[in-house]
Amino acid sequence: MSTLRLWLHVLGLSLLLISRLGFALDLTGAGASLPYPVYAKWAAAFYEETGHKVNYQSMGSGGGQQQIVTGTVDFGASDDPVSEDWLQAHDLIQFPAVAGGIVPIVNLPGIAAGDLRLTPEVLADIYLGVIRRWNDEAIEALNPGLSLPNAEIVVVYRSDGSGTTYVWTDYLASTTTQWERKVGRGKAVKWPLGQGGKGNEGVAAYVQQLKYAIGYIEYSYANQNQLAWVQLMNRAGYFVAPEQRTFRAAMEQADWQVPGMAVNLTNQPGADSWPITAASFILLRRKAKSVERRRVVLEFFDWALTHGSQVVRDLGYIPIPSSAVNTLHQQWSQTLHDEAGNPVWDP
Repeated sequence: MSTLRLWLHVLGLSLLLISRLGFALDLTGAGASLPYPVYAKWAAAFYEETGHKVNYQSMGSGGGQQQIVTGTVDFGASDDPVSEDWLQAHDLIQFPAVAGGIVPIVNLPGIAAGDLRLTPEVLADIYLGVIRRWNDEAIEALNPGLSLPNAEIVVVYRSDGSGTTYVWTDYLASTTTQWERKVGRGKAVKWPLGQGGKGNEGVAAYVQQLKYAIGYIEYSYANQNQLAWVQLMNRAGYFVAPEQRTFRAAMEQADWQVPGMAVNLTNQPGADSWPITAASFILLRRKAKSVERRRVVLEFFDWALTHGSQVVRDLGYIPIPSSAVNTLHQQWSQTLHDEAGNPVWDP
């Protein structure tokens, strides 16, 4: 290569780099803590490829819903799928980004992951305060041969408005009449007893620190913190462990064509289904303040959903199936437009 050609080549690369850096954007998202490990990994890889930064704050689903409504973030995230009426009222769209499992975790001496078995009825009675000690006959009957301590159960729950809490309480309300009648379901409920931790991180920390504690968190947080998860009896009457196979079995029952793609994966049928599986959703305003920022948000999630599946699996989550990705691509094209009425997303 001649000196002139080499100089022109270097100049071209320099101009390309300057152009890329000049148009790089810093995007903001906030909400659910369940998918935070995935979004953080996706954001790092997307930055390496494009130069665009995606800053995501794990603050709970309630906070994510509030921030996208007020327009203080480029996207919100929620594990609690909102209704079509709510989306219409706030001029938003919703689509799933990743799925995972909510798991009960315990801190019991000598009890490893998967050793303890519980039914939804026993789990509800623990959180209602009906069962207060670990050697209660109802727990012992499900765990013959397991040495359970004669110790008071320390109940831990989410203190913030949480989609994880919604999924947890929806499961208990769907499977037990006493929970439905006394507490119900929601991102925040009036807990009969216990102490609260903020985010999946906070609950994991409390259970790790407090002997004889029980809590609920997303599966990857249990793995990262080496916490003992519990086997649960599912709708088909089988005890199952939380793992990708059982999360996938529950997700295979989903109908992604429902309004707002608001699938509910709680207590799905099937011998292998994990009963507290959940999809995590992204919320976007239909009318963006900046079309360029909106395009990059869509580029990020398109890249993540089509190229980020291995990251999802490595962290213990489940990718959204290709059929659902096709549906959300159609939704983007049909519902997201600029001020002139042109589609913001044109695959």
